[in-house]
Amino acid sequence: MKFLDQAKIYIRSGDGGAGCVSFRREKYIEFGGPDGGDGGRGGHIFAECVEGLNTLIDFRYQQHVKAQRGIHGMGRNRSGPGGEDAILRLPVGTQVLEEDGETLIADLVEVGQKIHLARGGNGGFGNARFKSSTNQAPRHANPGEEGEERWVWLRLKLIADAGIIGLPNAGKSTFLSAVSAARPKIADYPFTTLVPSLGVVRLADFEFVLADIPGLIEGAHQGTGLGDKFLGHVERCGALLHLIDITEDDIAAAYRTVRTELEAYGNGLAEKPEVVALNKSDALTEDDAVGRAADFKAECGVAPLLISGVSGDAVDTSLHALHDLVRTTRDSEREALAPPSEQWRP
Repeated sequence: MKFLDQAKIYIRSGDGGAGCVSFRREKYIEFGGPDGGDGGRGGHIFAECVEGLNTLIDFRYQQHVKAQRGIHGMGRNRSGPGGEDAILRLPVGTQVLEEDGETLIADLVEVGQKIHLARGGNGGFGNARFKSSTNQAPRHANPGEEGEERWVWLRLKLIADAGIIGLPNAGKSTFLSAVSAARPKIADYPFTTLVPSLGVVRLADFEFVLADIPGLIEGAHQGTGLGDKFLGHVERCGALLHLIDITEDDIAAAYRTVRTELEAYGNGLAEKPEVVALNKSDALTEDDAVGRAADFKAECGVAPLLISGVSGDAVDTSLHALHDLVRTTRDSEREALAPPSEQWRP
């Protein structure tokens, strides 16, 4: 299934059905009177968050969504049935935005969450509604109300507890495949990963979702390489795992490059807690790897872990450190959202 995380669609709710102009015509009934029924309500447009989806590819092929119009009223006081509603089934983490691409309408983060995007038009009144003592034979009815129409943007931000970032070929996909059942593409050339990948990490005492984000390079915030369009998928993460290839000529410069892109992107990514790890430590001798880690700490002020996604060295250590950060961040978020407790009063 092709990954698509952004789509622009046109939605239109159903028009209301028109009211009916009708008069009762039966044998032996001299004055039947008006009996035109009301029109039915037009269908609404809803957006619903469902499980089992992780892409917006369905809206690449269905860019116009329209609800059914209401049925017109009929004689014998028969009201028309309402139109069928249209429901946009969206993956968890989808944001619905106005046509400007910035004004947020809704953020769907829980399965079962449902929002109303466009209201269907009301049905028109039939002529039976207008009869009175002074107007006993009304010959007019209301037309149905028109539905609402608009263009909206759908933007998917994957729900993950932690995200893996780094330069291309830092070993992110290898690490994800080593710690989860995910099987991202792995090769010895840059930009092997073209779309984000998710994996569930399961150890004896904890479990969390890890996201592999395509590599960043210098100038990504200006569109260089794959750009920074996939960084939105780590905005919801509680912590980041920053992988650096220890065989790079200048590992400190590699670290600063990614940090610069995070700061340029904004949205709080640069402030997220992170675990820094020098990957592919099995490619060097132990003394060389320790020496490079010491040089990195002296230059960047960050103590990195020495790990290897291939051999599994210190992988569990990095996962435990990452999980601790995720748990701390989630606890802080829950405390911030919790309503203030009322002070006890005698």
